Order: sequence, then C-alpha cells, then structure tokens
Amino acid sequence: MKRKLITFARRTGLAVSLAVSLVSPLTLSLAVAPTAATAVSRLTAPVGGEPSPAAIDAYLAEAMESTALPGMSVVVTHNGKIVHAAGYGHDSAGRPVTESTPMRVASLSKSFTAMAVMTLVDDGRLSLDEPVAEQLPEFRLADPRARGITLRHLLNQTSGISDGTVDIRAAESATTLAGYVAALRGGTLAADPGTRWAYCNVNYEVAARLVEVAGGMSFGAYMKQRVFGPLGMTGSAVGDQEVRPSKGFNSLFGAWVPRPELRDFLYGGGAGGVITDAADMGKWLISQNGAGAQLVRPESLTTMHTSSGVRDYGMGWGRETVDGADLLVHSGNLFTYTAVEAIAPDTGYGFAAMTNGAGLYDDVYDVLTGLVAMSRGRTPEVPGGVRQQAELVLGLIALAAAGLGVLGVLRSRRWASRRTGSPAWRVGLRLVPALLPVLLFALYRDLISFLMNGRTVTWEQLTYSAAPMTITFAVAAAAGAATVVTRLLRLRESRSVVSSR
Repeated sequence: MKRKLITFARRTGLAVSLAVSLVSPLTLSLAVAPTAATAVSRLTAPVGGEPSPAAIDAYLAEAMESTALPGMSVVVTHNGKIVHAAGYGHDSAGRPVTESTPMRVASLSKSFTAMAVMTLVDDGRLSLDEPVAEQLPEFRLADPRARGITLRHLLNQTSGISDGTVDIRAAESATTLAGYVAALRGGTLAADPGTRWAYCNVNYEVAARLVEVAGGMSFGAYMKQRVFGPLGMTGSAVGDQEVRPSKGFNSLFGAWVPRPELRDFLYGGGAGGVITDAADMGKWLISQNGAGAQLVRPESLTTMHTSSGVRDYGMGWGRETVDGADLLVHSGNLFTYTAVEAIAPDTGYGFAAMTNGAGLYDDVYDVLTGLVAMSRGRTPEVPGGVRQQAELVLGLIALAAAGLGVLGVLRSRRWASRRTGSPAWRVGLRLVPALLPVLLFALYRDLISFLMNGRTVTWEQLTYSAAPMTITFAVAAAAGAATVVTRLLRLRESRSVVSSR
C-alpha cells in the first residue's frame, strides 16, 4: 500500500499549507514550509554482506535521537534468522521499551488475517473465488452487486466496498464480528467487484468473520491456534485482553502526550487489532520470506504476495520500491501507535519498525528506509525533522493567528468608525477575509475525509495525531470569529451614536 493512502498523518506538507491558507485571510503570510531535512548519517555503509547488529543498533540509536520518538522497537531478519531485535526509548509508564514490549501494529494485522484465511483455504474450508455470501450467508448488502464479492476481492481490497458506501460508525460500535457484519446490511458498493481498488477496513473484518465461521472458534482464538502458536509468537494476540500494551502518545507541538487508544476492536480486529512485539515480528517476517515454520503451502504464500490486476496490492501486502529495493510492505496507523513491516523476497531480508507514538508524520517508515539502505550496502540517511518542523510551523501560525485576533478585537472600534456610513454589502465584503477561517474550520473534517479518499473521520479522531493541525485551525477560526463579532458590535454602536445626533 502506498504511503500516501494510509493516513493523513503523512500529508505533512499539505497539512501546513492548509493551515497557512486558513490564516492567510487574516493577512498572515509565512514563507516557511517543512521539508524532509534529513541529515546524512555518521554511520558508514557495510563493506559487504549483511549489516552487523552493532551497526544496526548504532543507526537506530541515532534515529531515536533525530526523530525524538517516545519509544520504538525494531527487528531485522535475514535468511531465516533474526539479525537484530531491540527496543529504544520508553513507554507511557516510563519503562524501557525492549524487543518484548507489546505494540499495537494497526493495519499490519491485515497480513495476519490474510494468513489465517489462507490456512482455511489450504484446508478446503474456504474458497477464494466463491461468492462470500455463499460461504457466509449473513453477509448481505443492499446493493445486489455485493452477491458477486469473493474472498479474493476482500483480501485484494477490490470488493467495491468503501468507507463512503457503508455505515462505518455503526459497524465499529459492534461488540462482535457477527454484529459488525450485520451492521453492513444497508450498505452499497462504489464499484463493481473486482474493478476498482479502495482501501477499506470492512474487507478484512468480513474476512475475519469468515475465519470464525469456517474455523469454528473466535477470530482471536483461531489466530492464536493456527498463526501465532505455530510460529512461536507467544507475545502476540488480537485485542488487548491477553496482551496489554501501555498507553501510546500523541505529538503536540513537540511534546509527547500519553493518550488512551481510541480503537478497542471489541468486535474482532481483523483489520487492525493485532498486538505483537519485535521478537515475535521477527518470526513472522522469517516465515513470510519462506523460511522457518510455514503455515500454508508455498503456492498460497505466493498468492498472498501477488498483486491483483487492479492495484499493486496483494493480500495484506503492497508492493513498493524503497531505496531501489522491490519490497512487500504494509504500514499501520492507529491514533497512538504506528508501525511498518516489509520483506525483500529477492534478498531474504525482513524489517519491522513500531512506535508507541503518532503524529503528523510517520517517522518509522523513514527508519525502515534506512534499514533497507543498510541491507543493500548503502549508508542510511538519518530520519527525523519533518514532524518537528511541521509542528513548529503550525505552532507559529497558531500564535500569529491568535495575535491577529487580539489585534482585530482591539482595533474594532477604529475599523467600525471608518465604515459607519458604508452600505451593508461593502461592510460584508470587508468581513469576508476574517470569516474564511471560520468557514474552513467548519469544513475541516470533510476536507480531511476527502484527502483520505472518503475515509470516515470524526472530530474526536482529529484531536489525536492531527491535534497540532486541528488546534491551529481552531485558533484561526476563533480569531476570525472574534474579530467579526467585535467589529459588528462596534459598528452597531457607532451607527447608533450617529443616528441619535
């Protein structure tokens, strides 16, 4: 999956430009924009062969300093062995992060769900190309085209289901996967099955429900018995009932604030409910590269890794080129945790980076890029700086907007006195610049949803990883509203004085 499609948290440049456009009607102009100002690493590239654990550790220690992440755990595998697995920083309780620290990995869960499905396909209990409705009779949508959706369509994200065609809020309020699927019954399709790619968590929750029905047990129990258990992933689970991670963090103008995670995945979590650690992820990556314990037939593993004819996305894995390497990749973003995994089938390398923080920019993807560079004998660039610069700019914009709002209120009497005899239409035109931030803030949630390809976005969600941007929009809107209201009140007073003379 391409990075730009995963979350608006990575749209830092766009976030800043939106904030600038929001306050510019208040005559603020800032010629500053964050760039990926990564410094060249002081590390040297390995002369040959795989990078040593010491070299990887040195790079990650440097990356922790430059990104200023609260905590991070990372694993690198190669040809059936774990080269390096370690943790850095701390959790919300102040404990050191280690290779065994539980991390929420969000949408990385999709690759695990696809694996669970394929074990059932190999057992003959599920079929990739039979209609889902025939294998799961409870799956019903209002759109008759939904009868043509297959399990392959779900896993390839080509079912035609999108966030804008089903009631996501109702589904995610369910406490079981059966309830989740039942909440979809009024939904429609955005396209005919198999014709268009649209990233939608619904696909993988329906797939998880299929695992329950065909597997004869809860999704979490099946994952433990048929996926985590055989691989020796003893620190992994679906949901936080067995494995409990600490609170994650949100970056707020440079400060990491501990927050409870918004998503609890009570209904199952096939799209994003897996909790694991770096040590376990090492076992997973090794298996995904065809070494170590294998859960499915080689042909089934190949099927999972093969892109559909619609998009470079297979079954829980997307194809990307990172530092010249062709990789299978998937990123994951919750509201307080961020993660990324990748395998290089041609070289046998595997990588996973996870952090207990979420901000306006995904630093762990850049950490992964550096690890890939090292695996190819290149000197990595040190990540970091983009999030910090973005939040600095947004903070300055918020301060400037607040200052302009105060100035607008203080000068409102003078403004009104100059326009006492002006016609209403002219006064209205003069107020438009200050009203634009108010309008933009009113449209803010819809704008973010549009940038997220129609994904459902709530105001509560916008107070998490997007908090600096949300605060900047709110401050600018409040400044504009205060200026307009005060000017109108002063204008009314001024005209009353004139008419009484």
